[in-house]
Amino acid sequence: MFDKAKAGLQFMKIKKAVESESVEVEDSGVRVIISGFVGMGISEPKVKLLSVNGVENKVLLDTLNKALKKTLEVSAKKLKDMSGELQGMAGM
Repeated sequence: MFDKAKAGLQFMKIKKAVESESVEVEDSGVRVIISGFVGMGISEPKVKLLSVNGVENKVLLDTLNKALKKTLEVSAKKLKDMSGELQGMAGM
């Protein structure tokens, strides 16, 4: 029981560290800042800032965040389905 609690605390520490990370890319007048990390279910990536020639575009930012969330949902379902198939094959 203690090991599970310790592992849970370690996971939360890692999750917090990952969520605080950001990547910034600027090219041809377009600037994007994304936080989070895709993988291992640790964090959902989120576009924090999107600007074109110095002008922020909230509609595009919201649309990209919706697309990122939907991508994660589809990927998670696919992985779940595939892992179920693998478990079925292992039981043969």
